[in-house]
Amino acid sequence: MAALWQEMGGKLGGVARDGRVPAGAKPAFEAVSPPPAEVVRDINKYSNNVMARQLFLTLSLQQRGSGTYEGSRDVLGAWWRARIGGEPPFTENGSGLSRAESITARQLGQLLQAARASPLMPDLVASLPALGLDGTLRRAQQNVGLAHLKTGSLANVSGVAGYVHAARGRRYVLVAIANHPRANELRPAIQALVDWTARQ
Repeated sequence: MAALWQEMGGKLGGVARDGRVPAGAKPAFEAVSPPPAEVVRDINKYSNNVMARQLFLTLSLQQRGSGTYEGSRDVLGAWWRARIGGEPPFTENGSGLSRAESITARQLGQLLQAARASPLMPDLVASLPALGLDGTLRRAQQNVGLAHLKTGSLANVSGVAGYVHAARGRRYVLVAIANHPRANELRPAIQALVDWTARQ
């Protein structure tokens, strides 16, 4: 908040203190979070890692009253075991920028298949960048509109996951992950995989 306020020309003084608000005091302003579907859309369309981390912390805040990484890992793990089964992937801070986080292509595929069967599936698909149309995939020039995919990359890591809309109304789950010093060279192979899947 301080950085945003100062960026807009504001000045801050004094100190922050923990404690009870005096009786009868009213907040100077109040901000209400957008609905979860809008938050997830902004996270996925534009790879907003800060928002992803905050959403992850909200899992334990909502369920346990305190937003902690450990608590959110527990909440996510319990959800995974109940909905998908097996050992959940490891999530350190929810942002996708951690070298400690791990998920297999199979786990990611299982997650996307489970999401496909959920009543919230339309919200999830709409949150993913549409190939050649918006978000992080707006510059793609092939198969425009035929896939909703989330990309991800770090040094020596590149991946994509989502749905490809193929012929005759079929929808396929697509997951590709590379962990290699030349992982960024995976992009043409991913494009070829999307092309092939879209023709099925």
